[in-house]
Amino acid sequence: MRLVFSDPRSHGQSRSRSRQRLWGRLGLGLLLSLPLTSLPAGAGGRPSWLRGTFPVASFVGFTSPFGMRSHPLAGDLRLHQGVDIAAPLGSGVRSWWSGRVIEVISDGGCGNGLVIRSGDYEHIYCHLGGSVSGGHYRSGPVALAAGQAVRTGQLIGHVGLTGSTTGPHLHWGMRYRGAWMDPARVLRAMAESRRRQPLASRRTPNVGQFR
Repeated sequence: MRLVFSDPRSHGQSRSRSRQRLWGRLGLGLLLSLPLTSLPAGAGGRPSWLRGTFPVASFVGFTSPFGMRSHPLAGDLRLHQGVDIAAPLGSGVRSWWSGRVIEVISDGGCGNGLVIRSGDYEHIYCHLGGSVSGGHYRSGPVALAAGQAVRTGQLIGHVGLTGSTTGPHLHWGMRYRGAWMDPARVLRAMAESRRRQPLASRRTPNVGQFR
């Protein structure tokens, strides 16, 4: 299935900065306003990924949401198959949920990337720093290849500038049983679940630092 990614060059420098400020300022409010209906549930109706991890260690802002938009290069209307999360170059990228690496990517769109399968879900991480060689991804202490298991919150890479991008960010995509879905809806469900926990047992939400 073909992946479509963003390229900040198509937005223009001023437009890109403006959108980043907008998403950074409103990111949490937008997540909390998204409906929870139709999100796949786990056993007992409570998906285990509610205890998942926000995929970047140092959140700056959302620069492009999931959905239909004008393709940065071709200009035609296409589905942007994920959310773009701006973060400082070299910021740690963490696995949203425990699973197994099923693909290491190295191409002109995604750049260096990983696909991790967690049950019926596949989560995709693009524009990673480091290098890919012989089907192995390496970045600092990280060394991953297809077939390796990863834990929830495990460091799996670093934000880079590989592929079709001129600014450091993580493109984070998600499929459920092969169908693309909006990762922001999952983040919203995670935040809502933590907010409903009793105050005494509540841990600091690990769904991004919104500032």
